[in-house]
Amino acid sequence: MSSTEIVNQPVSSKALNSPFVEELVRQIRAQDSYGFYRNWSDELILKPYIVSKQAKRQISVEGDVESATKARIMSFYRAIASQIEQKTGSLSQVVLDLSHEGFGWVLVFSGRLLLVARTLRDAQRFGFDSIEKLAAEGEKLTLKGIELAEKYTEVTKL
Repeated sequence: MSSTEIVNQPVSSKALNSPFVEELVRQIRAQDSYGFYRNWSDELILKPYIVSKQAKRQISVEGDVESATKARIMSFYRAIASQIEQKTGSLSQVVLDLSHEGFGWVLVFSGRLLLVARTLRDAQRFGFDSIEKLAAEGEKLTLKGIELAEKYTEVTKL
């Protein structure tokens, strides 16, 4: 079973109003150059991010990581970088290095400062149990990145 075939849980409306989730939806829509998501609701756009533990077990980690999964990972971390940039005024970028087996890392940096660094394992199974957990993880990483950027502002300048 591929990660794009997973049937997802309903999304709560309260979590949809979280600043991180709103930014994530903006990032996904910004990458949609053909207007594929134009008429999709935010809930429908976010459904691929919600994967239960049982559904994760059904996703094979053998074989290459799907391009849709890579795009989801990149959009998640771009939303973090965007929020850090909005709050601090420091340009933030994302680098994703992922092997075909699903191992790698993702970095969010500003200038010479590393704001977020995450190791990825079994990237084929990237997702969260609920929209609330998605929002909580995104907001947690964003706040840590903002804290670092504000503490070391001289390093974020090129």
